[in-house]
Amino acid sequence: MSESRTSALKYAQDHRERFLEEFKDFVSIASISTDPKNKPEIGKAAEWIADKMHGLGLTNVKVFPTQGHPVVFGEFLTTAPNSNTVLVYGHYDVQPPEPLELWQSGPFTPEQRGENMYARGAADMKGQVLASLNALEAVIRTGKLPVNLKFLIEGEEEIGSPNLEKFIIEHQDLLACDVALNPDTGMLAPDLPTITYALRGLAYFELCVYGPKQDLHSGQYGGVILNPAQALCELIAGMHDAHGRVTLPGFYARVRPLDAEERAELARLPTDESFYLEQTGSPALWGETGYSPTEQVGARPTLEVNGLYSGFTGEGAKTVLPAWAMVKISTRLVPDQDPDEVYIQLSNYLKTNAPKTIRYELTQIVGSRASISDRTSRGVRALEDAMESVWGERPLFRREGGSVPVVNSFKNILGVESVNTGFSLPDDNLHAPNEKQHLPTWYRGIDTFIHFYLNLGG
Repeated sequence: MSESRTSALKYAQDHRERFLEEFKDFVSIASISTDPKNKPEIGKAAEWIADKMHGLGLTNVKVFPTQGHPVVFGEFLTTAPNSNTVLVYGHYDVQPPEPLELWQSGPFTPEQRGENMYARGAADMKGQVLASLNALEAVIRTGKLPVNLKFLIEGEEEIGSPNLEKFIIEHQDLLACDVALNPDTGMLAPDLPTITYALRGLAYFELCVYGPKQDLHSGQYGGVILNPAQALCELIAGMHDAHGRVTLPGFYARVRPLDAEERAELARLPTDESFYLEQTGSPALWGETGYSPTEQVGARPTLEVNGLYSGFTGEGAKTVLPAWAMVKISTRLVPDQDPDEVYIQLSNYLKTNAPKTIRYELTQIVGSRASISDRTSRGVRALEDAMESVWGERPLFRREGGSVPVVNSFKNILGVESVNTGFSLPDDNLHAPNEKQHLPTWYRGIDTFIHFYLNLGG
C-alpha cells in the first residue's frame, strides 16, 4: 500500500470522533422537504453543507436556488493532467419522522446506542454524504487528490426531485464529468459490501372505472347493472397469468434476457426464499415462474396494485352498488423498457378486456426508465477494488428493485454512468421510526471512498 494511501486511512481513523460529532450536528437539522413549515431548516441544511465544503477548500461553492429547495454545488479540482472527474450525488433532505411516539429518542436529537447512531436522515442519506466528504478531507490533508471531484447535493429527493432534472440541463458544463458516484443505495449486511449496478424504472398509473351515474341500491339494481368494482377486480385479476407473468400485450418484448454469467453473479446474493419470508412475514412467496427471488426483484419487470377504492368502506353495512371504482397501479421496469410504451400496452389490454357495460379512464402519473451500469467500467472496478481492500473480500453485485431517477438523468443529460453504493443496512429503518446508521459500517464507508478516489487516479 502506498504511503499516501496509508496516511489518508490513518487520518480518517484519527479523526473519527470529530467526524461523528459533525454527523450528529448535521442530522440535528430537521430538513423535511415535504413540509413547508420546515423551509428554514432546509435552508439551514443547505448552508451547513456549503460551509463544510468551504472548510475543506472546495472552490466554486454555491447554494443554487430552484423553484423548490436549493441545490448545493462545490468542486475540488486537481492539477494532475488528464485527471478523471467524479460527480458525487447526494441529498440533504429527509422524510417526516411521524409517528413520533414510536421513536425511542428524538428524531432530530441524535443519540448513539451501542454501535448505532439514531436520528432521521442518519442512513438516508446525510451519513452517506458526509462519508464522501470525510474521505476527501482525509486524502487532501495528507497528500494530493488524483481526481477532480464535484459535489451535487440536492434538497428534494424525498419528494421526487421535481426541480433537479431542470437544474442538470441548465448546468451541464458545470456538472461535466467522467463518472457519477451515487452513495444512496445500501448493503445487505455489515459483512457484505455491495455494489448496485442496476435499478428498475417505473410506470405509475391511475385507472378509474365508471358504471351508473350515481351509487345505486344493490337490492334494486344488483344483477342488472354491472358493478364497477367487480369489473375492475376482474380486469386486475387478468393482468397476471397462472405463472405470475404480466399479460399486457408486448410487455416483455424489450426485456433483456439474463445470461448464465449474470445469473451466477446474482446467485451470490443471500436473498433467497428464506430471506424474503423473514423480511416480510408472508406465509409463502409468489412470483414469475423460472426465476429466483433475487432475479424476480431486481432483473424482471412487475405489475403491482398499490391501492384500491370503491363504494362504502365505513363501519357497519350499507347496501350500495358503487358508481365508480379506482385502482393505483405501478409497474417496475427493467433496462430497455419504455414507460410510455407500457402505457400503450396497458391501454391495449383494457381495450381488449374491458366490458362494454362500463367506461374507464387511464392516467399515467409518472414514468422513468431503468438504468444499468457496465460492471467492467473503470468506475465500478475502482469501487470493487476499494471495497475488497476494506472488507477483505470481493463485493456483491446487486440489481435493486427500486428506482433512483437521478441515475437516468445523469445518463441521459450528462452521458455518464453511475456507480451506486452506500452503507445503510436493511434494519436501519429508512423512512421509519428509529432510523439509524451502523457506525462501524459508516467508518468503513469512509475508508472505501478514500480507496475509490485514489484508485481512479491510478
